[in-house]
Amino acid sequence: MFIQSKSKEILADINESVQYEEEIDRQRRLLDITWKPDIKLHRTEPPQIKEEQEELCSSQEGEQLGLKEETDTFMVTATYEESEQNDPESNSNHLLSHSSAVAEIDSPTSKNQCNSDKCKKSLECDICGKVFKQNYEMKRHYTVHTGEKPYFCKTCGKGFTQRGALTYHMRIHTGEKPYSCKTCGKMFAYSSDSLKHRRIHTGEKPYPCKTCLKMFACSSSLSIHMRTHTGEKPYHCKTCGKMFASRNYLIHTGEKPYPCKTCNKMFAWSGDLLKHMRVHTGEKPFSCKTCLKMFASTSSLSSHMRTHTGEKPYTCKACGKMFAYSSDVRKHMRIHTGEKPYHCKACGKMFGFSCSLRHYRVHTGERPFSCKMCGKTFISASSLSKHTKTHSGVKPFCCTTCGKKFMYNSDLLKHIRTHTGEKPYCCKTCGKMFLYNSDLLKHTRTHTGEKPYHCATCGKVFGYSSSLLTHMRMHTGVKAYTCKTCGKMFKRNCHLTEHIRTHTGEEL
Repeated sequence: MFIQSKSKEILADINESVQYEEEIDRQRRLLDITWKPDIKLHRTEPPQIKEEQEELCSSQEGEQLGLKEETDTFMVTATYEESEQNDPESNSNHLLSHSSAVAEIDSPTSKNQCNSDKCKKSLECDICGKVFKQNYEMKRHYTVHTGEKPYFCKTCGKGFTQRGALTYHMRIHTGEKPYSCKTCGKMFAYSSDSLKHRRIHTGEKPYPCKTCLKMFACSSSLSIHMRTHTGEKPYHCKTCGKMFASRNYLIHTGEKPYPCKTCNKMFAWSGDLLKHMRVHTGEKPFSCKTCLKMFASTSSLSSHMRTHTGEKPYTCKACGKMFAYSSDVRKHMRIHTGEKPYHCKACGKMFGFSCSLRHYRVHTGERPFSCKMCGKTFISASSLSKHTKTHSGVKPFCCTTCGKKFMYNSDLLKHIRTHTGEKPYCCKTCGKMFLYNSDLLKHTRTHTGEKPYHCATCGKVFGYSSSLLTHMRMHTGVKAYTCKTCGKMFKRNCHLTEHIRTHTGEEL
């Protein structure tokens, strides 16, 4: 009896063990189906798995519920049993992908998909809901939420979420530049930088500003430009607390860590150094599509283009006059402000523009520019240019009011004020208005007593250059004024005027 009872117990244990192994094997096959949904895409499946899938797809709702319960049960037991062999990180990854797959089975979308010949499934991130086709994509994406960075740079220790990002980063240390520009041969570490660079040669600007329609070659430049419209200043200076639209203005130290190897000039930014190097190399990679002229920088090309387009984007806030260049509007503003940053070392005269060298020739008597037609000499090239037009006699600028013609547009503008009565120049001392800036300058000397012109012979000083010229004739004996009736010569115009009355009979 004892032996029979023991044999029955042993048989029962064997049967139970066989059933348990069969159950484990069946559940593993079911887990393969749920964990590997893409195995059926574009490939021939083993007959056993295909039969399992067809049985799964054709099962009733109750059977699907039973399958879900079995899978859930196996998920807990199998994970517990295999936890001794696998590390916790691996278990968490298996649980994540498996639970996502179970959710797919239970969804109505998955039921509809199972009615097709090829049962398509996907993995969904349970944190953000993003869907992936492959399990490795899901694992890689999940590091975004966990902050895990399994790939480390052996040189600097920086961590990365993906192996590809580490590969890109290593080029900083190795200096590898596998991408080259086919136009100029310049090398780049990243394909994105190579693409941006090519737009320099093609002139492509695919990013437009929706506010002012200005075009940009890269999205980052557009983002910075947009701050001029929005007023956004995201960069905060920790030293003074001031806010800036660009990171480039966060400078208090004056540090210039980028030296030019040719002339040792220092620069605060690597971009400025690259531009400077073209001074030594003579490189001019930017060309004008209209006249094919070459330029060393995009800013120089943009300024040059205005000579073709006639664009004048800079406006004087005082009088509304338009200018093509910001430097010109800054110079023009000195007419309104009265600022004179330049002075003559000989006489101390102040100037609003950098023409002190030209003025210095008044003292030295130097006249390096001569007219090829009449031999007359001039202090400046601009004076010679104006003079040469007197030989051609061409006067292309005409007054629409009286029909008078002028050689220069500036003379026409001054003449128009005689019709409009405009007097834009005001004396700050007495408020008197003048047509011309030169008249205002002469007038101010009546208040200041300034006499900037002195005679080199006797040392006498004068408030006006015309007075000095008249005085110089006393020393030279020159008689520049001639009577057309009798030919008599005079030193002064007033003396000639008095003499003419002796011929006309006009009372003095």
